[in-house]
Amino acid sequence: MEKTNHAENKELRSTKIFNAPADIVWEVWTNPEHITNWWGPNGFTNTIHKMDFEENGEWNLTMHGPDGTNYPNRSIFKEIIPFKKIVFEHFNPHFITTVLFESKGKETLLDWSLLFDSEEMYNIIVKAHKADEGQKQNLEKLEKYLAEMLNK
Repeated sequence: MEKTNHAENKELRSTKIFNAPADIVWEVWTNPEHITNWWGPNGFTNTIHKMDFEENGEWNLTMHGPDGTNYPNRSIFKEIIPFKKIVFEHFNPHFITTVLFESKGKETLLDWSLLFDSEEMYNIIVKAHKADEGQKQNLEKLEKYLAEMLNK
């Protein structure tokens, strides 16, 4: 199951059920050794410079595009509820990301939203830069990474 929603014309929201328990999904979201392996759209790789996974902690990474372009990213973790919720503020472009983890036995429902400051910013990032397709690819990469982890 995968669903993408565009509430209020300034939110990009996707939900997906993963065939992995919540503690494993949480681990691959919160550990830089894991997240570097699946983060970003298809063809992208990552260098994580800093990931202080705590409230007010900083997350700095560079996403390397398939064409060789580097995309520096900076975020601050705003709220962390272990195994339940991660909220971080991303800068340039500015948006708030909320990731909810709902345990469903051996599966996890992930609810991932990006809330932009305005409909205009949403249109620039989502429509012009295809962030919705990028998030879909990110979820697919996460699903594949989890499957590989669980089959080791």
